[in-house]
Amino acid sequence: MFLIYNNAYLMLKIDILTIFPGMFEGPFTESLIGRASQKEIFKICIIDIRSFSRNKHKKVDGRPFGGGVGMVIRPEPLYYAIRSVVVMGGGNSYKGDSIYRKSHVVYMSPQGKTLNNEIVKDLTKFKHLVVICGHYEGIDERIMNYVDEEISIGDYVLTGGEIPAMVLTDAVVRMLPGVVKEKDSIKNDSFYNGLLDYPHYTRPAVFKGHKVPEVLMSGNHKKIDEWCVREAYRRTKERRPDLLKK
Repeated sequence: MFLIYNNAYLMLKIDILTIFPGMFEGPFTESLIGRASQKEIFKICIIDIRSFSRNKHKKVDGRPFGGGVGMVIRPEPLYYAIRSVVVMGGGNSYKGDSIYRKSHVVYMSPQGKTLNNEIVKDLTKFKHLVVICGHYEGIDERIMNYVDEEISIGDYVLTGGEIPAMVLTDAVVRMLPGVVKEKDSIKNDSFYNGLLDYPHYTRPAVFKGHKVPEVLMSGNHKKIDEWCVREAYRRTKERRPDLLKK
């Protein structure tokens, strides 16, 4: 089943909820992502959480109960922002409400599980993703009743969830058929099969005294394939032995 948007059938629609929509001007209009967006393979919408604030100053944050430094994003505007984009009529229970939906809601947070290629592949199975960008000290915990998955891009803290949302979106969209022209190249990417990618070379054949491995210029595709597998394994063993343990 596909979502229908402007009479085009989309493989995926992504709604990103943020209080800083201006941060997304540019990242999704260039390179592969920009070209694929023009083909309407997917659709990315940036939703301003402030537009759902009922405060006359469009305030969306508040001081935390119990004291402490920093501010917390209030539950009301974020709740209504989520409700404004979820697709109803699916088979998944919407936690906290007696309705059903098809949308998969993701909260970008340093407390979530670390993003990896398996998670990215799983996310491509959904037709609609709602991505929440946290800010300040985070969001009111009660909003977690409406979140399906909490994801981090690493063990460090950024100023907000906008850049992590860009990373997640780029990784997911790149997996969609038709985004990358040479679809088989995705299968050779690092992590796709549990290994790092093998080394790549292009012209000239000799650069500063360093030569391209002869096997790559031999024309023997079987030997080239064997070389690629060996080099991927060698590189993984040297740089990321933890991947081999998995």
